[in-house]
Amino acid sequence: MSRPPLSKDTRLCISLARRPSNIGTRFHNHLYEVLGLDFLYKAFTTTDIAAAIGGVRALGIRGCSVSMPFKEDVLGLVDTVEPSAARLRSVNTIVNDGGRLTASNTDYLAVQQLIDDHRLDPGQTVVIRGSGGMASAVGAAFADKGFGCGTVVARNRHAGPALADRLGYEFAADTAGPCRRRADILINVTPIGMAGGSEEHDAAFADDTLAGAHTVFDVVALPSETPLIAAARAAGVPVITGAEVIALQAAEQFERYTGVRPTPEQIAEASRVSRA
Repeated sequence: MSRPPLSKDTRLCISLARRPSNIGTRFHNHLYEVLGLDFLYKAFTTTDIAAAIGGVRALGIRGCSVSMPFKEDVLGLVDTVEPSAARLRSVNTIVNDGGRLTASNTDYLAVQQLIDDHRLDPGQTVVIRGSGGMASAVGAAFADKGFGCGTVVARNRHAGPALADRLGYEFAADTAGPCRRRADILINVTPIGMAGGSEEHDAAFADDTLAGAHTVFDVVALPSETPLIAAARAAGVPVITGAEVIALQAAEQFERYTGVRPTPEQIAEASRVSRA
């Protein structure tokens, strides 16, 4: 099956980010081709988010992925905010139904699905390293799934305690104390290990900390095999990768835009293509 030829009836979906990447573009367009859907996906940046969202509404653009730094700014520009976005005060997905814009956060939804898929136990303790927007999504997903005992580890002495307070978790400025006390689920939501970053070859948690963990979750998607994931595998600790997160959140977006849910195999292949 192949995508129909582009025409006036082709439906457009876009992404808005300060620094657009090819990941979403490859993911969505690959699946349009595989499933024979008359859609096209294109990444954009903007210096006027209000005008851009107005264009989504006025031009009938079906779907819009939203990345930093626009995730909070769009809240006042849509008509309906679903609970996933309201919980975080952060949007990453907008769906346009005849000029009515509905916002959601599929990062939050994807992490909740991964919690279920990997059968994580809410009785286990959680350590989250990071305090940014994605850390907020991950932390809220765990807290709302009943993980009541956790620690936020962050260098930012404002954002870290604030996030911990919102989640009902403890705060720590470094990994030494809390990780050795409670290391059931270790989660990295910092750029440590990210390709091209200054800490690309570092691991977010020490090897002796990993040894006592039940699950290691690294949200970094590029590369999916970060130093932390590699170390956890070597220690025999089950892992959740950033590639799983980005694939599931994109699949949630895809279904909202098109009404079609790809199979797990199709999602996995689209994820591979997107990161090639």
